[in-house]
Amino acid sequence: MSDAPRTPTPPPGAGGALFDTVLVANRGEIAVRVIRTLRALGIRSVAVHSDADADARHVREADTAVRLGPAPAAESYLSIERVLDAARRTGAQAVHPGYGFLAENAAFARACAEAGLVFIGPSAEAIALMGDKIRAKETVAAAGVPVVPGSSGAGLDDAELVAAAREIGMPVLLKPSAGGGGKGMRRVVDPAALPEEIAAARREARASFGDDTLLVERWIDRPRHIEIQVLADAHGNVVHLGERECSLQRRHQKLIEEAPSVLLDPATRAAMGEAAVRAARSCGYRGAGTVEFIVPGADPGRFSFMEMNTRLQVEHPVTELVTTVGGRRGIDLVEWQVRVAAGQPLPFAQQDVGLTGHAVEARICAETVSVREGARGFLPSGGTVLLLREPDGEGVRTDSGLSEGTEVGSRYDPMLSKVIAYGPDRAGALRRLRAALAGTVTLGVPTNAGFLRRLLAHPAVVAGELDTGLVEREVDALVPDGVPEEVYEAAAAVRRAALAPAERADGWRDPFAEPSGWRLGGEPLVPAFALRVPGCEPVLHRPRGTARVEVDRVDVTLDGVRHSFDRAGEWLGRDGDAWQVRDHDPVAAALTGAERAGADSLTAPMPGTVTVVKVAVGDVVEAGQSLLVVEAMKMEHVVSAPHAGTVTGVDVRPGSTVAMDQVLAVVEPAAPPGEAS
Repeated sequence: MSDAPRTPTPPPGAGGALFDTVLVANRGEIAVRVIRTLRALGIRSVAVHSDADADARHVREADTAVRLGPAPAAESYLSIERVLDAARRTGAQAVHPGYGFLAENAAFARACAEAGLVFIGPSAEAIALMGDKIRAKETVAAAGVPVVPGSSGAGLDDAELVAAAREIGMPVLLKPSAGGGGKGMRRVVDPAALPEEIAAARREARASFGDDTLLVERWIDRPRHIEIQVLADAHGNVVHLGERECSLQRRHQKLIEEAPSVLLDPATRAAMGEAAVRAARSCGYRGAGTVEFIVPGADPGRFSFMEMNTRLQVEHPVTELVTTVGGRRGIDLVEWQVRVAAGQPLPFAQQDVGLTGHAVEARICAETVSVREGARGFLPSGGTVLLLREPDGEGVRTDSGLSEGTEVGSRYDPMLSKVIAYGPDRAGALRRLRAALAGTVTLGVPTNAGFLRRLLAHPAVVAGELDTGLVEREVDALVPDGVPEEVYEAAAAVRRAALAPAERADGWRDPFAEPSGWRLGGEPLVPAFALRVPGCEPVLHRPRGTARVEVDRVDVTLDGVRHSFDRAGEWLGRDGDAWQVRDHDPVAAALTGAERAGADSLTAPMPGTVTVVKVAVGDVVEAGQSLLVVEAMKMEHVVSAPHAGTVTGVDVRPGSTVAMDQVLAVVEPAAPPGEAS
């Protein structure tokens, strides 16, 4: 299933002619996915890239490519002027924005029109209207769509937001009025925490969307997140293509999506679909879009509008795989974005649309997954892809922007690829996706593939008993407790094999140079290896099993059980999990500062940029008090005091770029009560 399913072509003469050349104003897996459909339609594709992506997969797969500028997104992918110049230089007639970056930027859509380019998406007016969550709620409510109770009016200051939250009643949800994707959203339970949470939400919103306007809504306990895919043309036709369940989230970021939802019966599905169509009509929508609803699990009929995403969604493949049009399964939403933008009408009506089977998608992100290793749980990661194996086969599709040698940094979104599985029923789709994730190998960059495989096997997920808080509640059960012994066994086997003497041209090998551990008159002395997985304590491992070491594979047998690993450099992987096992040198570690001052040091949990420094040398702090904020891949991480004490060192300032494990500050513990300082 390497290609997206195709939709029947409209009859000759229906609508406008397709474009000759389309510029894809994005990167990564979505750019590759759009280019694939353009190629199938016979349309020349133009890729754009920053210096960081000069050799990226989307650049190599496009028909032509244009450099936009240096790595920072503001100087490349977010530069409207440079994107339009690239379109002019390559003769593009239209621009596909993908998602993220400029996809929901009304100014970009307007600039395309002024430059004589077709923006493959809705009008600038629709983007602006639905991009403002406050105006969007007012507009759809006027069209008869139920909405979540919350604050009213735009531009509320901090005091007004606090007052609105107290009036609504705790807990509440703070949300940026602009943008989407969960950025800047914060659940607040304690009224006293509102000022700090509002400040943090504004920072994230400003960094992600350039707009720190917030609204506040009533928090719905154990909600489900269900969205409806809509498709509209310029001739007044609007249809919905059923729903997607997106309730498996962490920090308001979707992890797993599926279609259809096990929660909805036909009547509720029809009602939500009709509400989504009304929402689309209320803003004069054109193209592919998604209307998102929050749904009480105990009463699905009381669904409420959250927002409308005026673009293609990350999770669109599950809809493509289960949708039938005129009895034929499969629709290519990118193709219909292009056809609608070219002026073609939809050749089918709502009664022609159906659903068959089940599809589930997992988002593979560059992420270090561990809650048992101090502050290093669920943090953005990076590195170079050393070994890549992406699943395919019956019922499996992978949308990816990766290739071996890809450099994954902290400047862009951490999502690397998506693995999607289709089956005749939900159980079959889940089984296929778990197997596909087990076969996903991305060595050199830590990912969440293994975590997602375990999540899909959780009893509540298998039973379809989902809500947006499930992952947070069950996270401890989904993350391994430490590094398995067989990982160290495999790493030691690789090192032991490297000690073996070289074979001469005539095939002879010096037997006395073999690392066998043989000793005269005694038991063999097996060499021990000092090893360390980042974030874990170092170990001294002495191999006790048997092993077979190959260039890209290691098999070890412990206690009669064989364990097989993929291998690339210091990296070992299996079943979607991966470990970087380094040689441990305590002297070198101390000199680099990674272990300096022990528990008194606050180190960077990820490579990124320091955005906030709240303390100075000499300040007295409490245990758990937030001291600094580090941002990477559009995610903020608060660095807190490990204990009460006095700040004796601050090594960074706002704007400082830091590496993982770099010392940020030092807090000297307070003297115990009754003890002289």
